[in-house]
Amino acid sequence: MAAPKNEKFSKEQIEIAKIAKVISHPARIEIIKTLAEKNMCICGEIVDLVPLSQSTVSQHLKELKEVGLIKGTIDGVKSCYCIDWTQFEEKINLLTEYFNKLKGHKIKCC
Repeated sequence: MAAPKNEKFSKEQIEIAKIAKVISHPARIEIIKTLAEKNMCICGEIVDLVPLSQSTVSQHLKELKEVGLIKGTIDGVKSCYCIDWTQFEEKINLLTEYFNKLKGHKIKCC
């Protein structure tokens, strides 16, 4: 039986791929920007601030929360979200450090 493909990659590479996948959608970038600009928990008004349907925004929020970029609570129909700045900075640092290491291998090409 073949080994799962993820076993061929480091934990760091898998984590970077998860982060990159989540931030690859422009709606998620807009949600992150909106939460950062508000600099507070936003309860229920994200749909008013991002031009997408409630269900689409909810799915994007779920993805951002699963990777740890935002945190939030759901209490009945009321949901509140904000950026998890500790996790956010850790994720950004992981990406930055990884790509800075790659720059150290820069050679003249073509």
